[in-house]
Amino acid sequence: MAGNSPKSLNASHLVSPLSLVGLALTVFVGAQSTAWTIFAVIILGLSVVTAVHHAEAIAAKVGPSLGAIVLALAVTVIEVGLIVSMMTNDTADSAVVARDTVFAAVIVVTNGILGVCMLISGLRYREVEFHAAGTNALLAALAVLAGLTLVLPNYTTSTAGPTYNTFQLAFASVASLALYGCLLFAQTKTHKDYFEPAQGSAAGGHGAASPQRPWLSLLCLLMSLGAVIGFAKTLSPAIEAGVAALGAPRATVGIVIALLVLAPETLAAVSAARHNQLQTSVNLALGSGAASIALTIPVVSGFVIFTNRSLVLGLEPKNVAILALTFLTGSLTLGRGTSTALQGMIHIVLLCAFLALSFVP
Repeated sequence: MAGNSPKSLNASHLVSPLSLVGLALTVFVGAQSTAWTIFAVIILGLSVVTAVHHAEAIAAKVGPSLGAIVLALAVTVIEVGLIVSMMTNDTADSAVVARDTVFAAVIVVTNGILGVCMLISGLRYREVEFHAAGTNALLAALAVLAGLTLVLPNYTTSTAGPTYNTFQLAFASVASLALYGCLLFAQTKTHKDYFEPAQGSAAGGHGAASPQRPWLSLLCLLMSLGAVIGFAKTLSPAIEAGVAALGAPRATVGIVIALLVLAPETLAAVSAARHNQLQTSVNLALGSGAASIALTIPVVSGFVIFTNRSLVLGLEPKNVAILALTFLTGSLTLGRGTSTALQGMIHIVLLCAFLALSFVP
């Protein structure tokens, strides 16, 4: 109906293309000055918020489970694009930027996003239910993916150091894709009910109304994500310079990147938790972590193989311990299918420990 057409368009549909225009201006003029850097940060923030809005609009149309997958895949596109673009800089951090970013993303989603959402829902609703079967499946898949790509390279002998050779990279990539494919099949087909909200509230009830033009929302989502990638790439020198100015270890660059690319996921997950949709928050957090590894590592592996670059995957012993503690704790806090504020605080303390020991190793 012609009368309904204007209602299907709003300011968010204009922000997405305008953010690309802002990116073009920034690239053309250059982001060397402080003013242009501030401009880039503002437009980046608008792009993130807009991406979340369109992702929630799509989720309102296709359901919370599939909507969480759409946003997880979208966030991973940001991560892959940013990691590959930073690796082309061929700096001292190029070989480890993928490892540091993926590891930081795993810790942020399992302890940060999940912890904050459990704390918020616990404070607001005391005890919140979610499907333990689906949540444990997500956690187990994430644990295997993390162990295969971030821990096992420390113990291989075909190459020197915490690395994989070409065959091992190919195997890890194929295995990661196969496992993630099975996880998606379970989420969308065979065990879809395991990942649906446990509460009786309507799917997608915490976000935007069901879009009249879902394909327009998808197009705007892609434009917003493209702007996020572009601005993140533009700001990467400033990020590295800021880390160096603080005297922080180089590994903290990966933390900054992970926090940047996970901003849309965080906002969407917190919004779901505030509206008693913790299952959606869990799907967003753990699903994003699984996608981060299962999709990033194969792309990065292919990139380094064809460009003859080096790729360091194995974590340092301290970070292996943090990873192991994270999954051990997650198996205890998520095993019963109910959540309280205390369980959220447990994960937040782990996140704080990770951040503190990253900046002061």
